[in-house]
Amino acid sequence: MPDDSLSQATAEAIPAKIAIVIPAFNEAALIGTVLRDIRSHCPYDIVVVDDASTDETVMEAERAGAIVVPLAAQLGAWGATQTGLRYALRKGFNTVVSMDADGQHEAASLSALLQPVLSGQADVVVGACPERGSPLRKLAWQLMKRVSGLALEDITSGYRVYNYRALKELASWRATLLDYQDVGVLMLLQAKGLRIIDKSVSMQPRLDGKSRIFHSWLIVGYYMSQTLVLGMSKRRFTKRRHPTGVKELT
Repeated sequence: MPDDSLSQATAEAIPAKIAIVIPAFNEAALIGTVLRDIRSHCPYDIVVVDDASTDETVMEAERAGAIVVPLAAQLGAWGATQTGLRYALRKGFNTVVSMDADGQHEAASLSALLQPVLSGQADVVVGACPERGSPLRKLAWQLMKRVSGLALEDITSGYRVYNYRALKELASWRATLLDYQDVGVLMLLQAKGLRIIDKSVSMQPRLDGKSRIFHSWLIVGYYMSQTLVLGMSKRRFTKRRHPTGVKELT
C-alpha cells in the first residue's frame, strides 16, 4: 500500500503545473467572454470539456484559445468535470482549478484560491460565497452540511482548486460510481483524509440561464434526498482520518 504522506510530500516538492478545467453545455453565448476574462488574469492552460453541446460552444471556446475536449454523449456536470481532471493528469498537470462556464466565478480570485494549495496548507480549496444563496439554496446547504459533516460555508460551489492527491482520487473509478458533483466530491475527499478548506470569494450573478437545481422546490427536494442517502452511507461506512472542511480564518 502506498504511503500517503510520502506521496503528498513528493507531490508538494514538484513545481506546480496548473490547468483550469471548465465543463460546458450549450454555453456559446458566454464561453468566449468567460475564457478571455480568465486569460486576462493568468497564463494557465484552460481545458473546456464540451458536454455534447448542440450550439457553437466548441467553436467559441477554440476561438478564445482553450483546449477543447468534446464528449460524444452528454455525461452531465460531474462526468464532464471528471473527464477534464483525467485529461489534465494525463497531460502532466498536478494542480487544477475547476470553474463554471456561466460567468459566476471571478478570475480575479484565482491567485488567492491557489495560494493555500501551492503553499502546501491544503489539498483542496473551495471558493465560498454564501451571499449568493437563495432561500432554496440556503435550505439545501444546511441539510447537506448536517448529513455530510462538512463545515464549509458554500458547500455547492464549483469554484475549487485540487492538488495532485485530490486529482488522483477524483480521477479514480470510485468517483465515477455516483453523481459526485458538489457535496459528493467533498465527501469522497474527506473520507480519504484530504485537507479541505474554503476561502471567501465574490461571485457574479449568472450571466445567462438559471440554476439547474435551485430554481425549483421539487428538484431541490430530489437533490437533497439523494444527498441524504449519500451522506448517511458515507458517514456510516467510512472513517475520517483527519479533520477536514475547516473554514480558513483569513
